[in-house]
Amino acid sequence: MKRRTADAEHLHDAVADLAQALVAVRDPDRMRAFLEDLCTPAELEAMSDRWRVVPLLLEGVPYREIHERTAVSVTTIGRVARTLERGAGGYAAAIQGLGATARS
Repeated sequence: MKRRTADAEHLHDAVADLAQALVAVRDPDRMRAFLEDLCTPAELEAMSDRWRVVPLLLEGVPYREIHERTAVSVTTIGRVARTLERGAGGYAAAIQGLGATARS
């Protein structure tokens, strides 16, 4: 059994390596394949659910309406909303990147 380390620096480095791999895959079909190889179906569903609610939250749609439209739990919607407000800025960067892609 693999022993996990709680070393924050190790985790930071591992996440940085993963981020580099994600950035390296520029084709959407190849990215989908990479994500399907990397993640379990449950992980993909959880990430997809979070991502689906981001634009709705940015539009100001109420949590209950988002839940009715997407079937994503209100708890998950709340977590995404908190991350949008106090997170590392990743959702905003991705949305901004998509906007730049749509304009080009």
